[in-house]
Amino acid sequence: MEVTTTHGTIKLPDHFKGKWFVLFSHPADFTPVCTTEFVAFAKRYEDFKEINAELIGLSVDSVYSHIKWIEWIKEKFGVEVKFPIIADPQGVVARKLGMLHAESATHTVRAVFVIDDKGFIRAILYYPLNMGRLIDEILRLVRGLQIADKYGRALPANWPNNELIGDALIVPPASTVEEAASRPQQYKCFDWWFCYEKRVPKEEVEQVREFLRRASQPTA
Repeated sequence: MEVTTTHGTIKLPDHFKGKWFVLFSHPADFTPVCTTEFVAFAKRYEDFKEINAELIGLSVDSVYSHIKWIEWIKEKFGVEVKFPIIADPQGVVARKLGMLHAESATHTVRAVFVIDDKGFIRAILYYPLNMGRLIDEILRLVRGLQIADKYGRALPANWPNNELIGDALIVPPASTVEEAASRPQQYKCFDWWFCYEKRVPKEEVEQVREFLRRASQPTA
């Protein structure tokens, strides 16, 4: 689709061809929770770019409102919002993507769409109006999907700090009797259907752990 943004008209997903991108909606400009989110996204923009991912925001406000709001954010907090924001005053894009829910029919909810470098939606998250997003978790999600694709493995809960297997990856379940019998000889296993292996280089693991460390650190 073609969308009007603070960076001009953009065609999605073609504009980000070869890159992952995160399309996120917010209820409205000049609102406190949304402002905190935009500051947080902007401060982490280089982290997204480092993992070959871009950001693009959306709300039902106009381009003029978006521009004034990001000017205000820069003036008040010294933070520059460098990524585009979609203007959707008629809610056309929001309705297509399911961003308008019954309890907030006139404002987009806090939706997050993770789109891969081939233009496929890989994850959708929804947050309520009164709960700001954890941006470092979105970074972990994008990086985790990239790692799962790269190594053909699944990631456990809380990866890379899983309680059972640490930063190891889960091997896909066996699909034949022969495979099931050979799994314990090939990998570390709790049973033939739950096998795992360390595949991810230390620097990639530490990159994701840094996202989590930052998320857990209190700020002044």
